[in-house]
Amino acid sequence: MEFKLKTEFVELDNILKVLEFVVSGAEAKQQIQAGLVKVNGVVESRIRRKLRLGDCVEFSGKKIDIVV
Repeated sequence: MEFKLKTEFVELDNILKVLEFVVSGAEAKQQIQAGLVKVNGVVESRIRRKLRLGDCVEFSGKKIDIVV
């Protein structure tokens, strides 16, 4: 799956909400803090981690590539 950037970056919690993998910001925060989200193959604990062109997010068996 691909996510097209419309700005310079998108924050990790926001991409989970926009793609409807979670229903709220609170749920996104919980999933990230529980270690269930990877960025570029590494578990990411920063809720507001800025995702830029070329980053790859993995969550719940899904892979999201950040593209322009």
